[in-house]
Amino acid sequence: MKKIIFICTGNTCRSAMAQGYMKKIVEEMKLQIEVYSAGIYAQDGEKASLQAKEVMKKYGVDLEKHRATSLKKSCILKADIILCATLAHKQIIIQMFPELKDKVYTIKEYAYGIGSYSKDIQDPWGQNINSYENCAKEITDAIKEVVKKQLDEKKE
Repeated sequence: MKKIIFICTGNTCRSAMAQGYMKKIVEEMKLQIEVYSAGIYAQDGEKASLQAKEVMKKYGVDLEKHRATSLKKSCILKADIILCATLAHKQIIIQMFPELKDKVYTIKEYAYGIGSYSKDIQDPWGQNINSYENCAKEITDAIKEVVKKQLDEKKE
């Protein structure tokens, strides 16, 4: 079974939202994919931010049970695809785990390919609810493309 892990800073906003949404799609479509998330500086056990929980309800995702996972406690070494919120996260992961470099992308890079768009999903932490809504839209749009890519690979 393919393993995909989403990475951000604290694993309470972006990667939590990405994991929640991807899991929902995987379950609905009965795909053979395990979905995880972690944060480079995550405090193990921390809850998803209130705004992330609120915004993701609109997408049918419940983040109430989400708990942050640090890289140390994550399954990153077993992941087939590592999707980072930003280019900076990608660079840190490659520095920490050079053997994984061929598996590491930004979420947008993997979803849309390499282009002239911004590869980063901005951190909404500490911002207003609109920032979280914009972030969630970016994430969910990109994840739809990630899923399409997985389905296309399955056909090959």
